[in-house]
Amino acid sequence: MITLYKQKTALINGNLETDISLDHVNKILGKAGLSPVSEQDVKEGVKNTMAWSILTAHNTTKDHKNLKIKFDAMASHDITYVGIVQTAKASGLHEFPMPYVLTNCHNSLCAVGGTINEDDHLFGLSAAKKYGGIFVPAHLAVIHQYMREMHTGCGKMLLGSDSHTRYGALGTMAMGEGGPELVKQLLNRTYDIAYPDVVCIYLENEPKKGVGPHDVALAIIGEVFKNGFVKNSVMEFTGPGIAGLSIDFRNGIDVMTTETACLSSIWVTDEKVREYFKSHGREEDFRALKPGKVALYDRAVRVDLSKIEPMIALPFHPSNTYTIKNFLENAPDLLAGIEDEVKRKSPDIDVSLRSLYKDGKVIVNQGIIAGCSGGTFENISIAADILDGHNVGTDEFTLSVYPQSQPVFYELNRNGSVNKLMTTGAIMKTAFCGPCFGAGDVPANNSLSIRHTTRNFPNREGSKPGDGQVAAVALMDARSIAATALNHGEITPATEIEIKDKEYPYTFNGDIYKNRVYQGYNKADDSVSLRYGPNIKDWPEMEPLKEHLLLKVASYIDDPVTTTDELIPSGETSSYRSNPLKLSEFALSRVDPGYVKKAKEIARMNQNKDHSAELKQLPLSLDLSKTGIGSVIYANKPGDGSAREQAASVQKVLGGWANIALDYATKRYRSNLVNWGLLPFVTNVKPALKIGDFIFIEGIRSGILQGQREFDCVVISNGNKNTLKLKLPNLTDDERDILLEGSLINYYKSGK
Repeated sequence: MITLYKQKTALINGNLETDISLDHVNKILGKAGLSPVSEQDVKEGVKNTMAWSILTAHNTTKDHKNLKIKFDAMASHDITYVGIVQTAKASGLHEFPMPYVLTNCHNSLCAVGGTINEDDHLFGLSAAKKYGGIFVPAHLAVIHQYMREMHTGCGKMLLGSDSHTRYGALGTMAMGEGGPELVKQLLNRTYDIAYPDVVCIYLENEPKKGVGPHDVALAIIGEVFKNGFVKNSVMEFTGPGIAGLSIDFRNGIDVMTTETACLSSIWVTDEKVREYFKSHGREEDFRALKPGKVALYDRAVRVDLSKIEPMIALPFHPSNTYTIKNFLENAPDLLAGIEDEVKRKSPDIDVSLRSLYKDGKVIVNQGIIAGCSGGTFENISIAADILDGHNVGTDEFTLSVYPQSQPVFYELNRNGSVNKLMTTGAIMKTAFCGPCFGAGDVPANNSLSIRHTTRNFPNREGSKPGDGQVAAVALMDARSIAATALNHGEITPATEIEIKDKEYPYTFNGDIYKNRVYQGYNKADDSVSLRYGPNIKDWPEMEPLKEHLLLKVASYIDDPVTTTDELIPSGETSSYRSNPLKLSEFALSRVDPGYVKKAKEIARMNQNKDHSAELKQLPLSLDLSKTGIGSVIYANKPGDGSAREQAASVQKVLGGWANIALDYATKRYRSNLVNWGLLPFVTNVKPALKIGDFIFIEGIRSGILQGQREFDCVVISNGNKNTLKLKLPNLTDDERDILLEGSLINYYKSGK
């Protein structure tokens, strides 16, 4: 089904080859009637990848090993854009230098009430007017669909403050990062990365009827996430299997590449892509992209689409994948494993998912088809045809469908799919990311929700384990969700039902956006005042890094991976997205409820260090005038998941100065730490630390200035002194300066 090639591979005239010897390469070329190449040509085959052509075209220097990228356009939603604009404003912003789209698809008014949701939206509109941005009102489109429809282009690069910023199937290399990286672009700075590995994703054959894009995506994620096979790499999709896939199908696979921990993605483009741009009135944004005749890759993944089966990703990660058939055959044991995972983290919670298994069947009570991955025109049209003439039942099971944009909704209404679904008892809703981040359709406790959405992380969909509530979400394709709805909640793979062999022609209605979206690019008006609601607050002052640093461990997280949803929960907390102090109250609340209190106590120690009895008792000779004091968290592998910078910023607001980890799950979380002045330490072995221990790092400021990569630290635990070696590898010059200044905001204020 899926084969991984760990060695260098090559596409030779479009065919995947593991033998990259010169003789073999020229033999293949000769059979195709192509001219031979030299040994040097093979070695430089990386320059024949699509990734190379796009990355180097956007690189602002001649150094191809260390890239400094400028993007063509950017996008943020209403969880992130207030903070981004506020940070950029504090750093000297005058005008958006590129198209910058502000969407409102997270629209969290359901969470806490009051005016704060719409206050943020009006702030966004005023920012678009003042600085020359594009403002997409709530319910019109989810962020990624709007960007697909209006701002993608073959060979372009786009940046978004959302981790699922992926438009590779449309020939656009896109990346999701934390807000500070967008601030850099707004201030005409660059996105700095070492040239990434490029991994060939070779698709061949065609999917069987009943298999959808989520099935393919989950199958790939299950093979490559846990081993880090494509981590921080560009996934380059090629192969003859692409031609048989619709654009919606390709987009559905592509958006899920985020869950592999890759950096970005890019696909071969063809006439179907040209037609997509033509139908959206942008044919000029099409150009054919494909690798050169000998393209060299760091690794490769071969995917036989014909062997992919309907898949399910069980709680609590998209990589926890099984075929639906295998899951049903082993449901009691697998459901017991989920219960054990819940009990491991929350021993007092009563969970009984095995009760969902009855007579060889697993019954769920909720199905969701939504967002940038599930709410496509094709997915919903197929689901409507599967359910046409039937019903979802009158018992516990519910089905909710969220088209990903109003143009998609319009066309679904025109082709009859909306009427079909409504007649079955399914509920049609507007474009909203709520089911993906816990602000809508929160599943019931001790139930299982099946969703064609992006993630199923622990505590993401509205869980409150402190209150004994656990939401369990499994990911499935829209086709199998519809098949399950057909059977009133009994999990059913779509390959077991009849699916019509049918195409779904699509016509884009651009008037929907023309008549409602504020188009302000190149129309900045400095006379416009930003509109502040009472919940929109500036960032607190942040001090530069002192010569020495005394850290106190405020949290020790021993889970294999810690997601950004665990570092700062989504859902109701996002309502405070524009108020750093209020938002920080939710930091680590799902995994370490005592963290905030401990972090605040450490922050007060820093404020009153001259009078702290605890500091005086330490077996250290401290020059307090030159010593910064702050909290630190340890986690084995933090930062999987969302690009939300708040996972880092809330730690800073609470007086944090560092993270310690064996590894960081994503580049974007490490970048967020740096941009908020949090030292991203790594260590080779799990340190013998506990909450309340002190870590003293002498000369940290001088060391960073001098490019020091390792620091010998003193650990004080129960009055005893031990040593600990911490590393700060691969810091760029700019990252060093940001850390020394204490945050990106301070860095810009200093005039750098």
